[in-house]
Amino acid sequence: MYLEDRTVRLQLWDTAGQERFRSLIPSYIRDSSVAVVVYDVSNRQSFLNTSKWIDEVRTERGGDVIIVLVGNKTDLVDKRQVSTEEGESKAKELNVMFIETSAKAGFNIKPLFRKIAAALPGMETLSAKSEDMVDVNLKPTSSQSNSQQQAGSGCAC
Repeated sequence: MYLEDRTVRLQLWDTAGQERFRSLIPSYIRDSSVAVVVYDVSNRQSFLNTSKWIDEVRTERGGDVIIVLVGNKTDLVDKRQVSTEEGESKAKELNVMFIETSAKAGFNIKPLFRKIAAALPGMETLSAKSEDMVDVNLKPTSSQSNSQQQAGSGCAC
């Protein structure tokens, strides 16, 4: 991704928080600069589980890693079980960054990755700038929507 005058390469590993991947986590974390711990705002247990995942990251990397706590699925307003304030409070308590997103609606996805890129070593001047949270609309156009429906894809990527 391009950030100011630099190109930042981000490599993403998604274990979906599943216990069957727990033994692989140390190998993923070992060479990582950033860990993004995501919970579902409509599932309180997933929020409660974030502490153990953050502990796992810190056990493997110590303080030498940027950790971002992300509350996802903010589009499920009526099903929300974890408030924004709870997420912010936990992030502050654990000394990690925080943001809420909706991958489905495309809300705060670009700001999440900009925040990560700006926090990377060597990007200190960029991270000092104020960051605005913006709604990123990634809805497909009607022609894209029709072709995806015909292809049977559930992804609007």
